[in-house]
Amino acid sequence: MMIETGNKEWNKSFVIEENQEGYMTSLSHNEDKDQMNWIEGKRLWGEVVCPAAIHVEIKREFTKDGNLRESFQFTNNTSFPVFLEKTDLGIYTTFNDNYQEASECLEKRCHTHIFCGEEASYVMALRMSGRGPHLGMKFLKGSVLSYSVERNLEQRSNDRGDFILHPHIAKLEPEAGIEIQRELFWFETKEEFYEELLRTQGFPVVFPDQCTYFKGESMRFKIAIRDTGKKEAVRLQYNGMNIPYRAEVKDGIRWISAYLLADREGEYRIDIQAEGKKTFLCLYCCAVLDKMAERRCRFLALKQQMHDVSSHLDGAYLIYDREEDSIYYSHQDDHNGGRERLAMGSIMAFWQRLHPDGELKKSLEKYERYVYRELYDREKGTVYNDICHNLEWNRLYNYPWMAQFQLELYKLKGEGEYLMDAYKVMEQYYMQGGISFYGIGIPVTELYKELEGAGMGSEAGRILSFAERHADNVLQNGVHYPESEVAYEQSIVAPAVSILLQGYEITRNTAYLDEAKRQLKVLSLFNGRQPDYHLFENAIRHWDGFWFGKYRRYGDTFPHYWSVLTGVEYIRYEILTGDSRYRKRAAASIRGCLNLFFPDGFASSAMVFPEKINGEAGHYYDPWANDQDWALYYALKYRSFLEDISFDLEK
Repeated sequence: MMIETGNKEWNKSFVIEENQEGYMTSLSHNEDKDQMNWIEGKRLWGEVVCPAAIHVEIKREFTKDGNLRESFQFTNNTSFPVFLEKTDLGIYTTFNDNYQEASECLEKRCHTHIFCGEEASYVMALRMSGRGPHLGMKFLKGSVLSYSVERNLEQRSNDRGDFILHPHIAKLEPEAGIEIQRELFWFETKEEFYEELLRTQGFPVVFPDQCTYFKGESMRFKIAIRDTGKKEAVRLQYNGMNIPYRAEVKDGIRWISAYLLADREGEYRIDIQAEGKKTFLCLYCCAVLDKMAERRCRFLALKQQMHDVSSHLDGAYLIYDREEDSIYYSHQDDHNGGRERLAMGSIMAFWQRLHPDGELKKSLEKYERYVYRELYDREKGTVYNDICHNLEWNRLYNYPWMAQFQLELYKLKGEGEYLMDAYKVMEQYYMQGGISFYGIGIPVTELYKELEGAGMGSEAGRILSFAERHADNVLQNGVHYPESEVAYEQSIVAPAVSILLQGYEITRNTAYLDEAKRQLKVLSLFNGRQPDYHLFENAIRHWDGFWFGKYRRYGDTFPHYWSVLTGVEYIRYEILTGDSRYRKRAAASIRGCLNLFFPDGFASSAMVFPEKINGEAGHYYDPWANDQDWALYYALKYRSFLEDISFDLEK
């Protein structure tokens, strides 16, 4: 291994520290008041994984533009050809992406949005506070097909891991070599990031309008590439067939516009070749929402409900294991008969209200009896963690989900006792510390309106008081978010925005709205816009496959269903302000989780995206249907925002 550094005189802004071997140990911007180290990891930036037969030379230099260019020369020094599998080669690319307390994360950590787009691969690393400069990376030579992660398991859910980008080299003949070249650059805005990509000769950038479509819609996208004045051929192919397109040049950029009809469910991979470089776009077509919901509810009734009158679990909707074709239960928190799995009851009740069905009604009634027997104390308003009124962990997260289920029963049946139940549950939530807790999916505005509509003014007033105190607490905290089950995450910031927006809706205190607007920008940083339906507007989450999946593997979950929380708050903000700038992003956020729901009604708890996680196989949909039904619930709840969007092409 040899590392060579040159052209330091062209450095305009990088502050770099190196070890004795020449590896970078720190990289920051010279004008950054916090001197954030963007490349901190357990391994060293630029370390290489490769077979012993391959010799590697690394060269690092600054360009005339002040960018930092790295070249990796892989050479076969043997007399025999070397064939390489997908993960045999890897370059450690240790963007500093892990979670500690919010005050540390916001200024000294980054959200790392990776697109392994073959010969047009890139990384957009955004400081978690949103304050620039941010750090970008573009690949100039070579192809990258996937990435793996190595996690520090001692940090459990808080460490996203060291990224390993895998160059695609199928084989090297004797004495032959291939160069992988990439460039780091600073940028202030996402627009500047894409402008930097487009400054590179022959670098195609794909801009999809959405990445998830309902059957029958037109899947529209654009490709941008720097114009050279030459009429270079562009080829777009799906399933071996050429896709027609139109081209126009604007401000030195050649724009290629095309569309494809979403006429079958599943993945649509569009292979792109432009200016001699290959990249791709991955889109997804799902069934219309009514069909998807009906399939899912029938699957719940047929496959996921327990029928055993001798068991405390009788009537429960439980985990379904696709590999075993059976339901599964464990008293272990994330595998039990309560908690997040209340989503199954909520979606069944919601669907029954829209489309009454005798068999599904019987299933829901049996589930309701189970919940009221095992998980809820009607007199006290207590929500239990598991069957037999088990309260080994009095988990506040469980309370809003129970209240949401009860609100759905109230709307379905019109019986006031369910509304009173929801009130008691949320009263208990707040009395047990909920004022300072950032619960997920708190239905406080919904509950308040239903109480007022039912003439329950006293109860409505008490909920209003709680909501106001909750919003005051979030307002006082600002972006100093409290730690929860994960130290810092998207589903802490999203509830903060939700609490503020709901507080504003009830009280019209503009201080809540102003703070929500500020925190909405922090929330949006978790989401990337890579042209792949797994990644497009899906929030970074990277622990749920371990806690809720059968294979119990950490690693980026793209998607994970709680990503919809971001889209829900975009929608809530638009409803309250009339500002529709987030409309398409909201649709993309919620639509982006629908690939978790399969045509036969099965659903997966998480898609674990990296190629490998600590050496174990990744890139799979977990075979457990567990807690993901909240994604479909919110899709149904906000369907008008998902379906009523313009498909005008925008950058």
